[in-house]
Amino acid sequence: MNKYVLRRLGLAAVTILVILLILFLMLELMPGSPFNDEKITKAQRAVLDAKYGLDQPVLSRFILYIKAMLSGDFGVSYVIQKNMPISTMLEARLPVTIQVGIQAILLGTLIGLILGIVAALKHNSFVDSLTTFISVIGVSFPSYVFALALSYYFASKLGWFPILYASSQPFVSTILPTIALSMFTLATVARFARSEMIEVLGSDYMLLSESKGVKRPRLILVHALRNTLIPIITVLAPLVVALMTGSLVIEQIFSIPGIGSLLVMAIQVNDYNVIIAVAFIYSILFIALTLIVDVLYGVIDPRIRLAKGDKHG
Repeated sequence: MNKYVLRRLGLAAVTILVILLILFLMLELMPGSPFNDEKITKAQRAVLDAKYGLDQPVLSRFILYIKAMLSGDFGVSYVIQKNMPISTMLEARLPVTIQVGIQAILLGTLIGLILGIVAALKHNSFVDSLTTFISVIGVSFPSYVFALALSYYFASKLGWFPILYASSQPFVSTILPTIALSMFTLATVARFARSEMIEVLGSDYMLLSESKGVKRPRLILVHALRNTLIPIITVLAPLVVALMTGSLVIEQIFSIPGIGSLLVMAIQVNDYNVIIAVAFIYSILFIALTLIVDVLYGVIDPRIRLAKGDKHG
């Protein structure tokens, strides 16, 4: 198991370096400059380029950037908050984004798993049809549609929740964004849990265990649930990607002061350092969650790590 985890950590480190290179090169090829003010003369722009190291060769800038990133220095903002350390900007925004993202993952996975299992146990019933309907709706509509609907009905008409994020109500303000963001995860998990549970319950070894007198609750909780979790854990990684891309829009709709709204703002004003820093943070979050999912996959199904050469870990 240790070798399996170390191999995954090494792959994650290489992936991070490749992502940094791609992000850096993409930004180098983008048109425009962080100093697009028409009032700035060429001489003033040259001074600014020299101040922020933009006049150096591409390779030199990339090496310096890698060193800075490894030391935790993301540089300063060019435009949004001039000369403000980006790490300071992220410290205030990152916890909010992580909070909403984790809440959405947990809520979507938990409710989706429960719905899928109940639908499988009540196969061809009203509950099964309702779960299928919810799954179709959840994967058909983007998260911002649910966000707008929830905001209009529960916030604007009923007044149960604040329409926009309020720092005085940090948890209550994240309830509607969490629900909107979790819908795709909920629908996907419910669909996979239902199909896998039906297949597992109808398998030969489950029928054999039941014929030997093993009680049905034990069959479901110990044997069927474990085999159902394997494909669900597999799809969690792409679901995380959907959550990350969806959070950009959700934060804008609810005015959540997270890193998603910061990234949109940075792109609009060509604040290069902020763009790279936020993209890097998103990459780290995605790779970390993917690593956790990969390790959990190996823990639940040891055949995975054995197939990849970890026969003694």
